[in-house]
Order: sequence, then structure tokens, then C-alpha cells
Amino acid sequence: MNRRKFIQNTALTSAGIAAGVAGISCKEVENKTQDTEEKIIASSSKPNYISISTWNTESANTASGELLAQGKPALDAIIEGVAVEEANEKNTTVGIGATPDREGNVTLDACVMSPDGDYGAVLAVENIVHVAALARKVMEETPHVIMASKGAEEFAYSQGFKKEKLLTPASEKAWKEWLKTSDYQPAINVENHDTIGMLAMDASGEIAGVCTTSGLGYKMKGRVGDSPIIGSGLFVDNEVGAAVATGMGEEVLKTVGSFLVVELMRNGMSPQKACEEAIHRIVKRGDRYKDFQVAYIAMNKNGETGNYAIHPGFTMMKYQDGKSENIISDYYNKA
Repeated sequence: MNRRKFIQNTALTSAGIAAGVAGISCKEVENKTQDTEEKIIASSSKPNYISISTWNTESANTASGELLAQGKPALDAIIEGVAVEEANEKNTTVGIGATPDREGNVTLDACVMSPDGDYGAVLAVENIVHVAALARKVMEETPHVIMASKGAEEFAYSQGFKKEKLLTPASEKAWKEWLKTSDYQPAINVENHDTIGMLAMDASGEIAGVCTTSGLGYKMKGRVGDSPIIGSGLFVDNEVGAAVATGMGEEVLKTVGSFLVVELMRNGMSPQKACEEAIHRIVKRGDRYKDFQVAYIAMNKNGETGNYAIHPGFTMMKYQDGKSENIISDYYNKA
């Protein structure tokens, strides 16, 4: 082989190797790009975690969201989240400092649902602040799903809960002032009949929900509303989503509202449209809706949320991607 042919062959071989390497590199880049795009699509199809709650309960909802960010399960996050408001004496609708019944006794209701569909509730409980955590104990430590009144209170002590006086000087003063008129008609959006309901989806895509309340302010002794009742105040179906209600519990009970919202989502409605339809089921029953408030919040398995109320004034807290925001709800009665 002469020098010229050697150089030509060497040049061709080098070009072939270079072309081969270039081809491999392009293919690798193409595959890596495709893999990256698939991962981005997969990760964007669901949020890493999300927590929503009724009303402007920012501290509670942020506490839940931050726990989710740390990798806590949804059930743990929401129980610790609502505990913030249960311990807040200035919140007159839940926990310590809540508005009493007509006799001056504070009684609390709560329920919880786990991602696997389990449910626990407590009704008309006195002397226990963190009734959401107690409802979870009923769900996990007993063969029952609902415990009430003295039985629930005694069970709480057996589980290590402390006995605490729920009627504070401020709530007692307000009750004595109420006794002068004994007006039983609740004012719309005034904190005398509202709930903190919270829904969360954790990093694993699991959904849980909780509801805790003191019920209607100055209610008749023994009254229980929708909040601790499965399907009314709260419903979770981990394959579909979850919903929680707030406002006049008697009206939510009549339409099994939270279950209705979840079933509407199961049939293809967005959380927003499902909340709107659940409100329409209430208002179409007659003009009585003008005298009370009801609102729903909901979340589906894709992390989409919705909220809707009868009257203006309702808001929903949302915590996602490290950001907390208070969302003003749309409403039915625009007259």
C-alpha cells in the first residue's frame, strides 16, 4: 500500500468512526430527551402534595401543607393541621373557646376518613379539645366508627387525652349576652355555625379528610349537625377524590352533600362543577336558602380543586408548592 492510499483509507476509517460516534451520541441525546420529557409529563400530571381547608384557616392549612412537604402521610398532616385551630381560643367554632349550646355547655363533633376508606367520628363530646385526633382513635383503636357523648369522653381518657374546660371566659361572656335575647337564627357567615374541614393529598397521591366543629352556636342540647356524619360533612374516595362541607349542617344532611360531590366527580365532573351542582341541589328546594349559608370544597385525584357557596363571603385556603393562598369562592346568590 502506497502512502497516498494509506492516507485515504485512514481518512475514510476516521470519518466512519466519527459518523458512528455522532450517530450514537445523537441517539443517546434523543433517548435522554424523550425520557426527560416523559418524566416531566408524569410529574406534572399530579402535584407533589396539596392541602385545602374551609374558611381563612391559614395557620392550620399551612401546618398541614408543611408536614406534607416533609413527606408526612395525608392523614397525619390534616389531624395536626386542624389541631392548630382546635387549640385556638379565638376561633369560636372549634375546640377550646367554642360557642356553647343554650345551657352553656361546649360540645364538639368531628370525623376523619383515611385513604383506605376507613372512618371514625365522635359526637357531642365535652372536655376534650382535640376531637379530630379522638375520631382517628375511634377509627383505629375500636371496632366501631362512631362514639358519642360520655362514652366518647371516657374513651378519650383511656387513650391519654387530657380533660380540659372548653368554655373560656370570653365564650362564657358571649353566651350570657346571648341569653338576653336568645335569638336562635344564625347570621350568614358569622362564626356561630361553621366548621374547619380539611382535605389533603400527600406525595404518594393518597387522599384523606377531616372535619371538626362545635356545631351551631347556642344549639339545643344534644343537637348534632353534618360535620361528623360520613357522606354529609365529609367523604373521601381515594380512587376519585374528596369533599367537605361547612355552614348550616341540617341542609347538608338532607342532600348527603359531600358524598354527592364525590359521586359527581366519579361521573366526570370537575371538583368546581361538582361543588356547584351540590349547592344547586340545596337552593332548588325553595327560598329558605336566603337565610343560611352552605359551602363545599373538593379535590380530585389529579389535585384539581373546587369551591362554591350559596352566598358571598366564603373562602378556601390552599397550600401547594410551598405557597399558601386564600381563595375567594364563587357563589349562587348574586341577587
